[in-house]
Amino acid sequence: MILLGSSGSIGINTLEIARKFHLEVETLGVGYNIALLNQQILEFNPKNIIIASEADTAKITSSFKGKIYCGEGGILEAIKDSKSNLVINALVGFLGLSPTLYAIKSNKIVALANKESLVVGGEFIDTSKIIPIDSEHFALNYLMNFNPTMRPFKNLYITASGGALRDTPLHLLKKQDVQLALQHPNWQMGKKITIDSSTMANKLFEVLEAFWLFKSKNIDAFIEKNSHIHALVEFWDGSIVAHFANCNMQLPIAYALCFGLKLGEEFLNNFSTKPLITPLKIHSTPYCLQPIDTNRYPLWGFKDLLLENPKLGVIFNAANEIAVEAFLNNKITFGGIEAMVKTSLKNFLKVRYSTPQELLEFDKEIRDFTEKLIN
Repeated sequence: MILLGSSGSIGINTLEIARKFHLEVETLGVGYNIALLNQQILEFNPKNIIIASEADTAKITSSFKGKIYCGEGGILEAIKDSKSNLVINALVGFLGLSPTLYAIKSNKIVALANKESLVVGGEFIDTSKIIPIDSEHFALNYLMNFNPTMRPFKNLYITASGGALRDTPLHLLKKQDVQLALQHPNWQMGKKITIDSSTMANKLFEVLEAFWLFKSKNIDAFIEKNSHIHALVEFWDGSIVAHFANCNMQLPIAYALCFGLKLGEEFLNNFSTKPLITPLKIHSTPYCLQPIDTNRYPLWGFKDLLLENPKLGVIFNAANEIAVEAFLNNKITFGGIEAMVKTSLKNFLKVRYSTPQELLEFDKEIRDFTEKLIN
């Protein structure tokens, strides 16, 4: 496999599974965490590595004798040269789009954790080559594709934890600092996705992902504070099925590896996340699905607009990436994230792209505009 983003949460969990089941990793890719990459090189012995900066090549352990690829172009070159059929895209942000497009063009399967690929470029992606790693889309896929008797669905529902600030008094919300916003109650994730969880931007991304994956606009989300119910499917006969699982990303990763590497049923029979959710645990845990309050999560108010015109995802994503980075660097307040995204959406409501190249240019224009909003 090719693992893009091996130093992040998804990457580390993927390597834990690779370690347990002795899976070969042909290529490891990181940004700037060379120390962790060197540890991974010693354990997994990849043939190739990808790093963000050529300046860091001198820091690579001397025991590595394979090929080093550098920068965004290096990612695509590594995919082109690779013999692996599976690319695990765990990159963060818009950076992940081009590798997804190129991997599919190269007739590879993409196990996709990079939300932005579909949010921004969904119309250009052949989703038959995608295996979703997001817990919510894995759950929807599981409910609809692993039971041959499933009928056509009426509505799809995904869940949200509510994020780190879900219980913060509303009048204090806009002034919360970075450290509090990073204290997610359920998941161990990277900084950006943790902030996106607190603003509900992450759930908007996942709604758009679901639109492209399942070809439906009948998608909604609820807050489920335990992060045990990941998705629900409603059928035309009025019945609803739900997917319960612990908040452990190794489950969707394992399924992606199983089908992407054609490991067979024996692999899944020997795989289990722990601790297991049991019927007694379900009975003793208070489960409540709550609507998402737009007073607490004002970005959620853009859901219907984004579903009506999914191409607006490029605007929402670019503005949000700039705003979250500004917040993490203490340049704007928590409330400033919503303000910057809203202003950018209003400014670029007419989407101006029809090819991937035009999309890249439009993304840059949005980022340049949003950068100027930072005081």
